[in-house]
Amino acid sequence: MSELYSSLISTLSNYLYTYILIVLLVAAGVWFTVRTKFVQFRYLAESLRIVLQPSEDENAVSAFKTLMVSTASRVGTGNIAGISTAVCMGGTGAIFWMWLTAFLGSATAFVEGTLAQIYKKRAEDGSCYGGPSYYIEAVLKQRWLGVLFAVVMILTYMVGFNLVASFNIADSFKVYGFYDPTLTPMIVGGLVAAVFLLCISGGGKQIASVTAVLVPVMGVVYLSVSLFVVVTHITMIPSIFADIFRNAFNFRAIFGGFAGSAIMHGIKRGLFSNEAGIGAAACAAGSAGVSHPAKQGLVQVLSVFIDTIVVCSATAMLLLCSGVAPEAGLAGMPYVQRAMSNMMGEAGVIFITVSLVLFAFTTLLGNYYYAETGMSYLLGGIPSKTVRWIQRFVAVAVVFVGAIAQLNLVWDTSDVLQGLMAIINIPVILLLLKPALKCLDDYTRQKKEGKNPEFKAAAAGIREKTDFWN
Repeated sequence: MSELYSSLISTLSNYLYTYILIVLLVAAGVWFTVRTKFVQFRYLAESLRIVLQPSEDENAVSAFKTLMVSTASRVGTGNIAGISTAVCMGGTGAIFWMWLTAFLGSATAFVEGTLAQIYKKRAEDGSCYGGPSYYIEAVLKQRWLGVLFAVVMILTYMVGFNLVASFNIADSFKVYGFYDPTLTPMIVGGLVAAVFLLCISGGGKQIASVTAVLVPVMGVVYLSVSLFVVVTHITMIPSIFADIFRNAFNFRAIFGGFAGSAIMHGIKRGLFSNEAGIGAAACAAGSAGVSHPAKQGLVQVLSVFIDTIVVCSATAMLLLCSGVAPEAGLAGMPYVQRAMSNMMGEAGVIFITVSLVLFAFTTLLGNYYYAETGMSYLLGGIPSKTVRWIQRFVAVAVVFVGAIAQLNLVWDTSDVLQGLMAIINIPVILLLLKPALKCLDDYTRQKKEGKNPEFKAAAAGIREKTDFWN
């Protein structure tokens, strides 16, 4: 039965990314980039300033914490094992297509983050929440589509992505002498599941607090080691970049076997890593307390930049400076660990294992935050204590199962589920682009006037009733 499922999910994954998602993601990213006048480049410095501001609503989460939640989900296994998989399966050219996905996707992230803020809802305790399901219902008046998105989001983050994160934690221990293929994954899965349950038992605000501490610390340490490796191998960098660009445009190789090409693997892993266009990061954006929706859109731009342009590129340079040739049999953590062993010996292997475990664990937390948001939408408010605990125990069971699952099965499952989210969300935000553009124009106008922008829906020409901006 598992072989049949594996075959079906692999076929569906290849079909989605070969015929549908490449066109959808690239075309939408280009359109949003042009219509927002390259917002991801114009306002990158502004996004850094916004993140450092305290929350402008004492009942809501700060922009910094929403950045950490969305970055916790984005910066994870995709940044280490995912990059390894892309290079081993698609060649070094996959890195270029991953970069392109991020540059275009950051404009998409701006649009969905801004829309989530415009149409966010007010909770009974004065806090706020939002996301694609809410802006779908508010503007398109199609609750069934909002429900469908919420269900797919729960399956993607609580099941698909968390299977991958848990699998990679267990997989990272294969290089050690104590590893037993039958026993070790079960022990690791049990321990991770127990700590995961402890961290999610306090709900969304506790998750935000945990990630606000872990994400910056692990990011700084990982990037510091990566920078050290790059500096000590600086003479290799020009040839590495030349190899990336040369292989990215090797069209004979691409069209001779598209399913395994640099383009497909680059876009797959780029989408898995930065999640732009999927819509879930908009759920974190909708919980922020800011004076203007565009501010949170810009925070999401920064999150994509941190994830892909900074952290994924750091991993790519680590791998390609190592002198270890990528090959399909090393896809995932084995290639990363062999590369680190070649450069830094046993200490390098231990470092990359610890990094992967921390990255993957914060991914588990960020993913579950989105799953809770989806459940709240389905039930029309904060779920009862019984429902919350049922969802938590199901999520814990998924984490355990992921640790003992197979590589291709977990990656293909997550790829298909995230693809379905993009298929729902991207057409919706294409339809709803006008309010986001009006919001950006309003923000730009107020900045030119020297103001700290404050948003009023009517003044920006947005007619739909909102909980916060009327």
